[in-house]
Amino acid sequence: MTQSMTYSAHFRAVLVMGLPLIGGHLAQLTIGLTDTLMMGRYGVPELAALTLASTLFMVLFLFGSGFAFAVMPMVAQFAAQGDLTHIRRATRMGLWLSTAFFLLCLPLFWWSGTLLQALGQTPQVALDAQLYLRIAGVGLLPALGVMVFKSYLAALEHTRAVLWLTVLAAIINAVANYALIFGEWGAPELGIRGAALASVAAHLSALAGVIVYARMKLPQYPLWQRFWRPDTEMLREVFALGWPIGLTTLAEVGLFAATAVLMGWIGTVPLAAHGIALQLSAATFMVHLGFSNVATVRAGQARGRGDVTYLVRGSWAVLALSGVAVIATIAAFLLIPEPLLALFLSPDEPQREAILRLGSQLLIVAAAFQLVDAAQVVVLGLLRGLQDTRVPMLIAGFSYWGLGLPVALGLGFWADWGAVGIWSGLVIGLGMAALLLLRRFWARAVPAMAQPG
Repeated sequence: MTQSMTYSAHFRAVLVMGLPLIGGHLAQLTIGLTDTLMMGRYGVPELAALTLASTLFMVLFLFGSGFAFAVMPMVAQFAAQGDLTHIRRATRMGLWLSTAFFLLCLPLFWWSGTLLQALGQTPQVALDAQLYLRIAGVGLLPALGVMVFKSYLAALEHTRAVLWLTVLAAIINAVANYALIFGEWGAPELGIRGAALASVAAHLSALAGVIVYARMKLPQYPLWQRFWRPDTEMLREVFALGWPIGLTTLAEVGLFAATAVLMGWIGTVPLAAHGIALQLSAATFMVHLGFSNVATVRAGQARGRGDVTYLVRGSWAVLALSGVAVIATIAAFLLIPEPLLALFLSPDEPQREAILRLGSQLLIVAAAFQLVDAAQVVVLGLLRGLQDTRVPMLIAGFSYWGLGLPVALGLGFWADWGAVGIWSGLVIGLGMAALLLLRRFWARAVPAMAQPG
């Protein structure tokens, strides 16, 4: 790649790198969907416990993944500079921090039943969730390790490996779930414990896969050389970059969890319509999350090269391609809302018509939601590539919780707009985040890179 790289070359590079990452994110989404579908067939109480336990696991996983995401821009920058030693150091300290985070979480998993009961959950559901987490919690270590290696491979543009390893994990999870939850193929019927064991098996398999791939395909990066040697300087750098990323992710996830609670206050039909519309939005969000990862890598490369033109052209390319995906999604949400919603509903569901009617209204709001959500997540990726994470964290926290949630409350309940008002609050919060992050990137981050030194 040269400094005179054309826009068309940037578009091609973004697609080559981005499509496998998008596929990997979609495959990751199917893992949770598979768990829910199979446990729902096994029993409603077990499904409730799994939902609760999975939520707690994902909150901790997403927070801990901040250190893995910090590895991505650092490795991209060092690769652009040809600095093999710093690539190894950054990846190694990402693994160290992920391991330390896992050890801090273990007591929380072990005594999660007490915590969940204190939060008002029924004793049986809390105990079943604890049973799941005492097993599945062990899988947090390989899960975070996989995230570090995925960031490492993506930064080195080995994104096809990320896709196929995630697909492999999804297949192993589905097969192990079926065997261990229901006792098929000679396996014992373990119910929710089977789901936990399947989760651990999937994470361990994925970790083994990424390690083998990294050793075979990238032998020039000796990641395990002096692995146990402390590296205080790099540890501080990865930590400083990673914890704001983790908190930013938590802020967004927490916002959507809070809106689910608000929907529950309104009633069952709004909560069901919200859940389906959110599933559809989550699937399309995976597209933009993939482009966000590409933005991080290419901004990191630009930083390593000290090439502002590369940064600007690459940024426009990734934003434009994300915009094309937004247009396609908006068209689908506005033109065929009911067929999309009907995919999640049984034909004999008594409240089917009410859910379809409200869900169609939410998808109209979701059309606007797509534009702002895509913009804010892609620009977050660009800023992370430039290793700017603390101010974006504050922007996200203010936009999501200081503006989005209060507006959702106001429009949903005080203005009596109901479910549509709550989703309108999401649009406004995410829209503010998009505007402020875009302003920071174009007004401060890009000019700052142009300054000598």
